[in-house]
Amino acid sequence: MLKTKEVDLVVVGAGPAGMAAAVAAAEAGVEEIVLLERQAELGGILPQCIHNGFGLRFFKEELTGPEYAHRFMLELTKHPGIKVKTAAMVVTITPERQVVTTSAAEGLVCYQARAVILAMGCRERPRGAINIPGTRPAGVYTAGSLQYLMNIEGFLPGRTAVILGSGDIGLIMARRLTLEGVQVKAVLELMPYSNGLSRNVVQCLEDFQIPLYLSHTVTAIYGEKRVEKVRMAPVDANLKPVEEKGFDLDCDTLVLSVGLIPENELSLQADVELDPATGGPVVDSFYHTTTEGIFACGNVAHVHDVVDDVSTESALAGQMAAAYLRGELKTDRWLAVKAGRNIRSVVPQRIMVGQATPLYIRAAFPEKNALLHVGQGESKQRVVSPGETIYYTVKPEELPAADGFVEVSLEGGEG
Repeated sequence: MLKTKEVDLVVVGAGPAGMAAAVAAAEAGVEEIVLLERQAELGGILPQCIHNGFGLRFFKEELTGPEYAHRFMLELTKHPGIKVKTAAMVVTITPERQVVTTSAAEGLVCYQARAVILAMGCRERPRGAINIPGTRPAGVYTAGSLQYLMNIEGFLPGRTAVILGSGDIGLIMARRLTLEGVQVKAVLELMPYSNGLSRNVVQCLEDFQIPLYLSHTVTAIYGEKRVEKVRMAPVDANLKPVEEKGFDLDCDTLVLSVGLIPENELSLQADVELDPATGGPVVDSFYHTTTEGIFACGNVAHVHDVVDDVSTESALAGQMAAAYLRGELKTDRWLAVKAGRNIRSVVPQRIMVGQATPLYIRAAFPEKNALLHVGQGESKQRVVSPGETIYYTVKPEELPAADGFVEVSLEGGEG
């Protein structure tokens, strides 16, 4: 029999986003909060991120991933109103904010929430999504699954590796593999620029003399039981491989770092509108989605560069969910964001009138000495890259009076 419980707030996902949102909501006065996590432990991806570099903005000190997660776990214990449910899988969310979960401990439970915060994070794009030809041997991993196998399970995947994609996890795993004695022969990137943070390119590749091949991709995988070699080739201006210039690299491991996809199957169930540019929900300045009473934050809303931004954004979502429950949130006066020249995405996609709103902006291609225009405001950008977020807080006086939208664009840049 399906048990139904009425609660004030349900937070789906207990990674860095969900924990920060739950803590912020509790501090803002929400009394009944249920924090749901499908894994057996809290923290999301953080426990397997044993490298440092976390917390520099949020905690003003350098932490590893597990240390960062532990800080928020301690905060959760300070708020008895937060009920943490681990190993609890959310199977359904309705537009009426009914959240159905299943677990070995409680079976099927339906939470009727007055508000919901979506914080499910991302999943990785696998080999099947990029259609690499060749055989199907052992030794092909996504970067995140390899990180889990090495840092949590303690397995070494092989002896020689090639990494496809220069996302941050892929760059970090290039360094990790090298430190464990695995020879990383090359990191290949389809685009003519890296998709990771500049600091990771320097610290993970250049410091370890790992070659980075821009405008290259893997065109075939060879091997029966185990990967034996991969075929790599440069790509032309249309990103098509130039096969006659290709060559083979012997390796026993291929690591894929080819993008993250926000985990939004539950969002679709709740009739939340998604943004094609980010893959995440359309949100306003309060991180309120297009479905009444449902908020979204963290990597499920858009992929972040650093976890500190996830915590800051999610804390705001928790505070706004508390304001919504008190009946203090006015979400009817907003302006849509329009992406102009060299803008791939902007979050939030709706800016509330009269509200200062921090924007997370992604460029479509790299350039130097560009001028960022946001409505009537502007900011000089020395270097922009698709792999790094552009931060800009738009002020109420910079919003147009009656155009119906706010245009964001980069102008006057140099390639």
